[in-house]
Amino acid sequence: MTALAAAALVASGGGTTASASEAPPRTTHGPCQYTRTPDEPAARPVPLPRDPRHTPGHGTVDMAVPTSQGPLPLRLDRAKAPCTVQSFVHLARHRFYDRTVCHRLTAYPTLKVLQCGDPTGTGEGGPGYKYKDELPVDLPPAPSDPTGARRLYGRGLLAMANAGPDTNGSQFFVVYGDSALRPNYTVFGTVGTAGLKTLDKIAAGGIEPTAQDPAPVDGTPVLRTELLSVRPSCRP
Repeated sequence: MTALAAAALVASGGGTTASASEAPPRTTHGPCQYTRTPDEPAARPVPLPRDPRHTPGHGTVDMAVPTSQGPLPLRLDRAKAPCTVQSFVHLARHRFYDRTVCHRLTAYPTLKVLQCGDPTGTGEGGPGYKYKDELPVDLPPAPSDPTGARRLYGRGLLAMANAGPDTNGSQFFVVYGDSALRPNYTVFGTVGTAGLKTLDKIAAGGIEPTAQDPAPVDGTPVLRTELLSVRPSCRP
């Protein structure tokens, strides 16, 4: 089960092979080094994020995220993951996340998350670029793992899904129940109180059964959860 749990947060690529006529990957010159992925084109057209030499590394950004199941407010933390926050806000401003469906819900005893951020709704889509990890160093050991290898991704955390080291793109997950994971996933914010209620509602709805598994613990949420829009909140 731990192997399955570790694999559950993978964000797969599109699998499209680049032709010889395509331009080689292009990388920004700032500290974040956002890099084009021609073999995994963007699910929706979006440019590379700005990559200033002095990437903002303090303060928070509040995001308003109304969904079809209720509000999912997010607070992004630049101090924890400046490049990740910069990319997320960039995608939001280009409406990359609008009208996208959260494609995966997990209900393992040690992994309880909702995964979103793919416009294709398949778990295969991304923004057409990747960037480096900003891995957490302050997460406590997971009580369920006596080896100490896994850390506690606590209820309410917001983190990036990936397909291996330094492959962050657009897919992210929100934790609705304490989860035990190797610290291989960038934490870049938290979910607001109203969002936790929304997550509890989605989790209570369960996971769609399949012909192979009538009671799955990993799959499509029964309650279709669409991100209606993702925008920085207006502050008074």
